Amino acid sequence: MNGTKLASTTAIATVVAFGAAALTTTAHAGDWTKVKGIKTEKVYGISKAGKNDCATKSHQCAGEAKVDNDPNEWIFLPAGVSAKIGGSLKPAAAATM
Repeated sequence: MNGTKLASTTAIATVVAFGAAALTTTAHAGDWTKVKGIKTEKVYGISKAGKNDCATKSHQCAGEAKVDNDPNEWIFLPAGVSAKIGGSLKPAAAATM
C-alpha cells in the first residue's frame, strides 16, 4: 500500500468513526426534549421498569425504576400527551393531596 492510498484510507476511516460517534451521541433518548419549540412535561405512572428519565425519592438516577407503571416514576413527553395516554402530571403522593 503506497503512502497516498494509506493516507486516504486513514482519512476515510477517521471520518466514518467520527460520524458513528456523532450519531450515537445525538441518538440519545432524551435529546428530543432539547429541540427548540417542543414543550415537555414530566408524566408519571407510565414508564416501564428501567426506562424512567430521572431520580425519585427511592433512587438517584435514570433507568432505575424497578416496576412498570410505578406512579412515582416519570418520563419526559411532549406537552399534552399525558391526558391521551393516562399518565399523571404529579407523582402519586402529590396527586392525592
